[in-house]
Amino acid sequence: MYKTTIGEFQFEYENAIQTSSDFALTQAAGGGYQCVFNGKSVVADVVKIDKESKQVVLRIEGKKYTVQIKEPIDLMLERLGLNVKASRKLHQLKSPMPGLIIKVLVKEGDVVKQGDPLLILEAMKMENVFKASGDAVIKSIKVAERQAVEKGEELIAFA
Repeated sequence: MYKTTIGEFQFEYENAIQTSSDFALTQAAGGGYQCVFNGKSVVADVVKIDKESKQVVLRIEGKKYTVQIKEPIDLMLERLGLNVKASRKLHQLKSPMPGLIIKVLVKEGDVVKQGDPLLILEAMKMENVFKASGDAVIKSIKVAERQAVEKGEELIAFA
């Protein structure tokens, strides 16, 4: 079950392809999208897609609407009382894999916002940019550029 929220309207549907009778978004032949919203069929332009926050901004008849999409995992966590956004207080960044620190993009005392790049780790010949998963202040940086790190090693501590 998926849930879509547009303002005060909420729509539920069984899978990512199907839609409810009150909300549907399908690609139109002319390049835009045909949107059925609250029983009315209109043309919609996609203004912005934010995959991380699972939001799509649509322009319908000159007005912008933010569409919030909740996937089955989001709904399950919500039913269990686990609010992912509330638990986003950052304490530390640990390396998810062994690798080599290529570049540290922040310094102690920096204020970072969600999505800001923190450092670049090379692993298996690929460069991985690690971004802040929430707003925080850099308390300390535990690694240096060109340093090898192991899986689970603390890279950055947040205040």
